[in-house]
Amino acid sequence: MSEGKILSGFLAPHPPHMVYAENPPQNEPRSEGGWEQLRWAYDHARASIEKLKPDVLLVHTPHWITQVGHHFLGVPRLEGRSVDPIFPNLFRYDFGMDVDVELAEACCAEANKLGIVSKMMRNPKFRVDYGTITTLHMVRPQWDIPVVGISANNTPYYLSTGEGQGEMDILGRATREAIRKTGRRAVLLASNTLSHWHFHEEPELPEDMSKEHPERYDGYKWDMRMIELMRKGRMKEVFETMPQFIDEAFAEVKSGAFTWMHAAMGYPELAGKLHGYGTVIGTGNAVIEWNLEEAGLSSLGAEARVA
Repeated sequence: MSEGKILSGFLAPHPPHMVYAENPPQNEPRSEGGWEQLRWAYDHARASIEKLKPDVLLVHTPHWITQVGHHFLGVPRLEGRSVDPIFPNLFRYDFGMDVDVELAEACCAEANKLGIVSKMMRNPKFRVDYGTITTLHMVRPQWDIPVVGISANNTPYYLSTGEGQGEMDILGRATREAIRKTGRRAVLLASNTLSHWHFHEEPELPEDMSKEHPERYDGYKWDMRMIELMRKGRMKEVFETMPQFIDEAFAEVKSGAFTWMHAAMGYPELAGKLHGYGTVIGTGNAVIEWNLEEAGLSSLGAEARVA
């Protein structure tokens, strides 16, 4: 078996409005469009994934919440209808996905080996959360690549930010080792929004883009500051600044997916490709890619430029 690779990692936010605006056959509600900046940004992500030809997509979402341990999807085929609890008027999506159970079990085993509680989800009727589905739909609407879905243990919310992010670092290192050992060619998806201040009332026509703008100027300024650091590859500074960003911008990266992804990639001091930025109900969303294959850093036996 050849040694595994992490080909690329994406900051891949999950507002269900983007799926709604695309009018895919799987989603029941119909729209008139909207949020084009973000949807067109995902076109670039789709093209990159098509070129990379990964064996598996791994996604960490903040909306599959597990209080005891980190859980991994562990059923070979999952199907059903996922409904957004906040926006059922926009997202009623009939999903079907193949799960790479072997890799999921390897990730779980490596995480337990490193001392964090981890479990396999074996319920064949499990309803996959809208965060996982939205991110996966937006990067690969064909649904023809197996996935590994990872829950949010929410450690960063009931412990300190530092303790929580430390646990996500361990989860990332476990994921890296599992990918290496199983020989997978993997793409990682951090399903996170940036600033998360949002409107509390929806316009009569949700896709009316004349109503869409940042909810708070300070949140927007923080997004621009962090994106600029990422675009310049100043990732050590990104992680040094992260606790303040989380506190002052109510940033969703607190849930840990961003840290998990970069820990798995070895914290490369690599410039992220900004595919696009846009707001959804006032929240800041960026689609950003760290293409390790292109940078010659995808081999997990190779030295990573560590932040």
